[in-house]
This record gives sequence, structure tokens and C-alpha cells, in this order.
Amino acid sequence: MASPTPQIITTSAKPPSPSTHSQKPWSHHLTLDLCLRVLHRTILNPGIAWILVLCLRAQVTPVTDPAFVLAIGYALLLTLLFVLRIVNQRVAYGLPRAVDVARDEVVVITGGASGLGLLIAQMYGMRGASVAVLDVADLGSSEEEEEVLGEGVGYYRCDVGDRGQLEDVKRRIVEELGPPTILVNCAAARINGHPLLVLPAEEFEKTIRTNLLAAFHLYQIFVPGMISAENGGTVVTVSSVLGQLSPAGLSDYSASKAGLSALHRTIQAELQRYEQIKTLLVEIGQMSTPLFDWVRTPNDFFAPVLETVEVARDVVAAIDSGRGGVIRLPAFAALVNWYAVLPVAVQRFARHLSGIDSAVSHGRRNSQLRGRKLPQPSGRMPKGNRRTS
Repeated sequence: MASPTPQIITTSAKPPSPSTHSQKPWSHHLTLDLCLRVLHRTILNPGIAWILVLCLRAQVTPVTDPAFVLAIGYALLLTLLFVLRIVNQRVAYGLPRAVDVARDEVVVITGGASGLGLLIAQMYGMRGASVAVLDVADLGSSEEEEEVLGEGVGYYRCDVGDRGQLEDVKRRIVEELGPPTILVNCAAARINGHPLLVLPAEEFEKTIRTNLLAAFHLYQIFVPGMISAENGGTVVTVSSVLGQLSPAGLSDYSASKAGLSALHRTIQAELQRYEQIKTLLVEIGQMSTPLFDWVRTPNDFFAPVLETVEVARDVVAAIDSGRGGVIRLPAFAALVNWYAVLPVAVQRFARHLSGIDSAVSHGRRNSQLRGRKLPQPSGRMPKGNRRTS
């Protein structure tokens, strides 16, 4: 019996809602990321450093003058670091593959009915790419679907944790759009925010199934087709920095994301011999999506809440460049690997200062005070010496 033809929606993308940034104080926008961005465009930019050298020569500064020697040395150092970054990228991930989203690419995005996945789908849809969105969400009537999905985006309702549904949807996508060449795994289960000892087992299993087991099925079903494709393909895994930090109250989410990052690194190692297959791991902090909207970031300067458009822009740019690699946002996410080598006492002190282990419990408490309904655990913490946040 033939599978029903999915409804392909061709319309204009829904305009983004007004940003809430204008309602926040100026200090909210002063973050570590902003400071580093300014530095990389000024005193840490090799071009700016060489301009300083030219300015000194324009003033007929002797080449033996300490200021000139220092300027030359600084410019050479920045240039060397710039070249080494390029060499490191080439050695680690090879030459980029050619990407033409309007002609050769078929983009498959899981979890694309909302949040980051939706924005990426709309960006590719408006550029004329063939886009297939996989999600379990019921988008309602055709009018409501038109408000959600962008131009040229096909919606395939599918539970990515169900291998049978995935195999069926993959066949339909190949028949109607062509062999998928870009796979973006954004699917994620909602967070529960319960302590491990009272977290319902079925909720833990659901999170693992959606966040981790679904990726296993996706790779096995979609990647073989990319290997045989003439222009290769790109596999994008959206994980989280919380997989390494593992804060209190997010045991299921952290465990699934840690496993997801490990799974991606494994498939990256196994696909290295295929030059036309690129893998991109995205490990991010908290985004301004409904998934975490009730959790407040402990420190806005070091760990700002990411706007979805920021992450989508960097992911799409990396895919379009045809390169592989790792994207970590915000800036502190790139330093998490160094956190692991610190003495344990220093790690615990840093966690205490950051407030990472109390963010979830405080978020639940504040949300409940505001009358918001959140999932409730099925059990209670055992009595005894219990610490309160």
C-alpha cells in the first residue's frame, strides 16, 4: 500500500516577532562574547596590526626603533596564528566540499517545526533549496501551517525516535525531493528539571529516545545515501555544552547530549575516509527557545542567552562553506574542555560561583510563583541530610 503524499507548503516565511532586546537595559548586551568580538575586529586582527606597522613607516620610524620592532613582532604573531588556524582546519577536516543549495542540495531537518530547526528551514526555503522538515508537531489547519513553515518547505510529520517511520519518510523524501545531502539534527525533547532520584523512568527514557536514539537511526538511514551521492553530504548534530557541564536537575537532558556529542565524534572518525562527507558538531549554551524559557542563565556576562538567529546564522554559514568542524557558542562553551583539567576543588568552586546547579530549581520555583504549570515529579526526595539551594 502506497504511503500518503505529504503536504508540501509553499508560502512566505512568517515575519519574526519583535525582539525583546529593546526592553532590556544596555548592560544586558555587555557580554564576554561582545568583548571578544570587538577585540577580534580590532587589536587581535592581523590586518589592523599591519596597518599599525604601515603607520609607523609613514612617520619614518627607524626599523631599529623599539616601537617598530614591537609592532612588527605583534603583526607577525597574529599572522602566524591566523595561518595556523587555517592549516589546523584543513588537516583536521580536509578541503571543503562544493555546496550549491539551490541546485544540488536536499536539506532534511529534524525538529524543524519550531526553534532553531524552524529558522534554518526557513532560511534554506527562501533560498530555493529543497527542504524536508521532520517533526511530531501537529501544525493544525493549512492556514496555521502557512504561518509556521517558510517558502519551499515540505512538512513530514514523523517521530524521529521510531525507526520504521524514519525509513518510510526517507523513501518519500527521495521520491519527491531527491536524495538528501544535508542532514540537520535539531530534534530535542522538552526538559523536565527534576532531580535524578524523583525523575520518572519513562521521562528519562523518552529524552534518551528523542535526543540520542533518534540520532543513531538518522545516521544509519540517511548517511549511506550521502556516501554514494556524487556531491557528498553534510551531517550536522546540534548538541549542548550541558552534556559536559551536567548541571543539577538536568540528568536526562545532560546524559542524552553527552551521548549525542560522543556519537557524533564516533561517526566523524568513521567517515574521515570519505572526503565529500563533512560533519559539523554544534555545542551551544542556552538559547531563547521555549525549551529553556523558564530557566534563567546564572551569569549573563559569561553565559548569555543565545538568540536563535545567531546560532542559525553560524550553522548555515558553516554548511554553505562546505566545511566540517565544531561550533561552540557562546564564548564560554569553547573553554569547557579546559574546565575538565582543573583541580576538582577549583571546579566545585567555579560551579558554586556560576550558580549552574541552582539555576533549574530556582527557575522552577519562580515559574510556579508566577502561576506557570510545569511537569511534576512522580516521587519525592528521600529524607535525611538534604541540602537546599
